[in-house]
Amino acid sequence: MNKQKLIYPFVFVTCLFLITGSSILQQNIITPDLTKIAEGDWQLFNRTAKVIKENDKTGVYFEAKPGSGGAWLKEIEFTNGVIECDIKGKNAPGRSFVGIALRGVDEKTYDAVYFRPFNFKSDDPARRGHGVQYISHPANTWSKLRTEHPNVYESAVDPVPDANAFFHVRLVIEKPKVSVYVNDAKEPCLVVDELTDRKGGWVGLWMGNNSDGTFANLKIAQATKKN
Repeated sequence: MNKQKLIYPFVFVTCLFLITGSSILQQNIITPDLTKIAEGDWQLFNRTAKVIKENDKTGVYFEAKPGSGGAWLKEIEFTNGVIECDIKGKNAPGRSFVGIALRGVDEKTYDAVYFRPFNFKSDDPARRGHGVQYISHPANTWSKLRTEHPNVYESAVDPVPDANAFFHVRLVIEKPKVSVYVNDAKEPCLVVDELTDRKGGWVGLWMGNNSDGTFANLKIAQATKKN
């Protein structure tokens, strides 16, 4: 892999972002080339991928399969910082689960923040409250967390996106806090404490059982490249 393509010339910039009362010094802004996923530069798991172009976005589409899957960017050892991405699922109840994985070790051990677009505009308040979810596999699945800690590790998404269109996701990770922002929101729609002791790990694009998904414009700030 040509690592020079992974980072733009302005990679070593220093910016101060004030978010929810705390500051993150962002260095080493990394913009992975998602079009390389289909060429094998990423590690796919339980999905196949193809490059897509939609309006002004160039990204990658993963087909649906039983079980969770996606792609790991093993080049990056992520600790604390900010992960941003444009994500698109669809209004298909029980068949659209799309998000970002982090603290990844393998296909079974990772944390993730994912969305259920089919719940974004539901008339049922309980379903709307299941719009965004944090999980920590293998021990803390969504079903376990919902049963044991209702309304703690999932919430409604505000502002409410279009379930069939791209929406922008920004994850702010300051261990143990994970804060989730959608589109231009000034306040997070979900804030949780991580349920893993791991301080680092891979970053990945993630889909749940029987879900496809489309991703574009991934950016990772304050990540450390492996030697």
